Amino acid sequence: MNIELFIAKRLISKKHSTNSFSRPIVAVAIGGIAIGLAIMIVAVSIVTGFKKEISEKVIGFGAHLQIVNYDNNTSYETLPISQNQHWIGQVSALPGIESVNKFIVKAGILKTDEYLHGVVFKGIDSDFNWEFFNQYMVEGDTLIIADSAKSNNVVISQFIAKALNLKVGDSFAAYFIQDPPRMRKFNVLGIYNTQLEDLDKIFVFVDIRHLRKLNDWEDDQITGFEIHVDDFSKILEYDLAVNRIVGNNFSPDGSMLKVKNIQEDYPGIFDWLSLLDINVWVILILMVSVAGFNMVSGLLVIILEKVNMIGILKSLGAENIRIEKIFLYVAGFLISRGLLLGNIIGIGLCLIQMYTGVISLDPESYYVSTVPINLNVIYIVILNAGTMIITLLMLIIPSMIISRISPADSIKFN
Repeated sequence: MNIELFIAKRLISKKHSTNSFSRPIVAVAIGGIAIGLAIMIVAVSIVTGFKKEISEKVIGFGAHLQIVNYDNNTSYETLPISQNQHWIGQVSALPGIESVNKFIVKAGILKTDEYLHGVVFKGIDSDFNWEFFNQYMVEGDTLIIADSAKSNNVVISQFIAKALNLKVGDSFAAYFIQDPPRMRKFNVLGIYNTQLEDLDKIFVFVDIRHLRKLNDWEDDQITGFEIHVDDFSKILEYDLAVNRIVGNNFSPDGSMLKVKNIQEDYPGIFDWLSLLDINVWVILILMVSVAGFNMVSGLLVIILEKVNMIGILKSLGAENIRIEKIFLYVAGFLISRGLLLGNIIGIGLCLIQMYTGVISLDPESYYVSTVPINLNVIYIVILNAGTMIITLLMLIIPSMIISRISPADSIKFN
């Protein structure tokens, strides 16, 4: 039988703690742990929610990886490459690769009777995955690219639609600055709104064959390939794996290829998301420290309250280490109560925000209209385990005060 555990359970039982003068102090310590854990859960859920949602939006426009011509061109329009590559099967067969799609991008100017707006046309083929944009369509439909004839329909953003006063079914002229300049008429088939304004205001989705003809390219020429993977956190590993197959290789037309990931295309957005991690670590350190010091003070009060019991146990021959274990068990039970309450509060607040969106944001500044929440069981378990372990480690030193208490002192104290 574990005597230390038995005594600890008796000490925290309702019968023994009801009239204890340490009860309000211990309650404050438990409350401190609960509030600290709740804040940590909410902070981690919000930050990971921001990173997940905004990353998914950026990836929706540009995929995880792109393979393009190695021409050192930093503009949207690069020299073409052939879509007939010997390595496509090898890349598609890599573990974690979900799709490899063709695309063409070309800058242009949209014009109506009253307004002008500069955009980037993204030419897509029938293999384009609309899963991401389907959840952000506010009006109309997505493009269906048929094999028979080119489609004059396009999908534009709500930002562009408002800027040019367009709606589904309207037509507009698009001008392309080249030699000679060219013009095409397009019809608005659908309107999307991802709230990622930096990209919403420039991207228009169109049949890839229009851009190929405007560029006077051959039927097999494209800007490049987009690659989607199943785990964004491993993007650098996928980048390296694809580079081993594709990097520094030559296309059938003699052009050299390069592989780039989405973080290289949009460093500003991903650097901003990385800075959020610093804020989370500051919050975690502060909250764990506060919870730990609250429990230190609570444990010291409990020890002082039980000095008489400590003296009796020592007079009966109990070793210091065994008595210290009693109070560490007590602290463990109290911390568990705080963690349980903190989980209820933290997860409850997150669920309220997830299902009601009660806290709203300015999408122009934050790229989302409500505070995003990402409740991850693994993160919650780590927060609970980390708080428990760190707090108990902080209690080892103050529990050693027991070794300085002698039976004689406890009699005088009593």
